[in-house]
Amino acid sequence: MTRRTVIGGMLAAGAAAAQAQQRPQRSAEWKPKLGILGPYTVNNVKFAHEEGFNNMIIGVGRGTLDPQNATDQQIASVMDVLKQNQMNVSAFQVTQNHISPDPAQRKRENDNFVKAIELAGKMGVPYIGTCSGKDSNKKFQAQVDEIVRTYTEQYFPACQKNKVRILWENWPEGPNLATSPVGFEALFKGFGDSPYVGLQYDPSHFVRQFMDPIEPARMFVDKIFDVHLKDTEIRWDILHRGGINPVDGASWWLYRIPGCGSINWSEFFTVLQHVGYQGAMSIEHEDPLYGAPNRGGPDFTPEYALGFKMGYRYLKQYVPV
Repeated sequence: MTRRTVIGGMLAAGAAAAQAQQRPQRSAEWKPKLGILGPYTVNNVKFAHEEGFNNMIIGVGRGTLDPQNATDQQIASVMDVLKQNQMNVSAFQVTQNHISPDPAQRKRENDNFVKAIELAGKMGVPYIGTCSGKDSNKKFQAQVDEIVRTYTEQYFPACQKNKVRILWENWPEGPNLATSPVGFEALFKGFGDSPYVGLQYDPSHFVRQFMDPIEPARMFVDKIFDVHLKDTEIRWDILHRGGINPVDGASWWLYRIPGCGSINWSEFFTVLQHVGYQGAMSIEHEDPLYGAPNRGGPDFTPEYALGFKMGYRYLKQYVPV
């Protein structure tokens, strides 16, 4: 055995050991919570439980669960229904503009969001999904600075008291800067190591922007604390004939239930599995083939509910519950 052979063997062994350290050890099946997004009603919770889901993201605001008007009695009743149906709530969904340029509207928005944080604390809900906020009258960095100031002053004291983290959903139509890696980087840089912000990742929003939905998840996987499961179908037949502004506003992209669009779900879930993600992943159903956007309501219509059932059939091959 030569000196070169010995050294080569030592280097190979060292590389193998380093790779083994980088790979997470798997001693149990990957089983994050699988859920649905929708308004709270007794029937919606029962439906989710009966269909095999164990998580919900609950939209709050005007309607069945209003942070401004929820009483202790109502909160206790909601929590009892959730407990009876063994239903976890990973997040509230609250869409609003945290840095509205109108002072009166901003105050209303900020006050409402603090109430949502307090309600989440009372119910033990760890996250609130929202948009970052946006003021198109200002330059990008000035908006980031204003978001950081507003959150720090208005929200973080309530977040600390109630043990709640604010998560940005990357919805491009909303009052939102957190729609791309550029926005993610700027916001997380602005907030430094704050424990009160993160991502509620929705891969569907990247597809219709002609962006890769997988690579941003890989880049920011340590910031992902909740996930929306929604697919996007690109209608290339319409694009090839009419471009992105087709005649009569024909839809060249459609939100679909998981598995009916172009997202490579096995690749996406591999990114999450690699880091041992154990948070919740919930279907956000906006598929027009199954009754969206008019879900009836607040109880799901049979047609709309069928979309969740079809999504579950596809997803259980990846996410056993």
